[in-house]
Amino acid sequence: MKSSIKKYGLYGFITGLAIFTLHLIIGVKHLDYRTNEILGYLSIFISLSFIFFGIKHYRDQVNNGIISFGKAIAIGVSISILVGLGIALADFIYTKFIDPSFFTNYEQNLIKQGRADEIIKLTSTSAAVFMLVLVTLIGFIISLIAALILQRKKE
Repeated sequence: MKSSIKKYGLYGFITGLAIFTLHLIIGVKHLDYRTNEILGYLSIFISLSFIFFGIKHYRDQVNNGIISFGKAIAIGVSISILVGLGIALADFIYTKFIDPSFFTNYEQNLIKQGRADEIIKLTSTSAAVFMLVLVTLIGFIISLIAALILQRKKE
């Protein structure tokens, strides 16, 4: 189980870190916030796709075609935590070092759109923690779906 988590968690971590960083560096400067938000969620879902492949790999290559619902969820959530760490790291590096004025600019944009009531004061650290929790939560839901699809019991 650990080898599948490490392998697919690392793939997800690297994918999340790379895609999320790329989307932040290119998207924030050249795209509106709504499009950037959509690209952010897309990068999260692409990175979390490794949950399915990690569970399937464990079932087919490690455990002789058998996996319980609970074990599938455990593998999926473990992978999602690693993906979340990659995305949180990308978010932290971007907002702390690459564009420290990101939150100020985002707040000004919300005010300009008449959405000042949506402003939440964030720091680079709190935003990274939020991303970790968000990605893990989405990963849990994906793990549930993958576990339902991939579970196979002994015959």
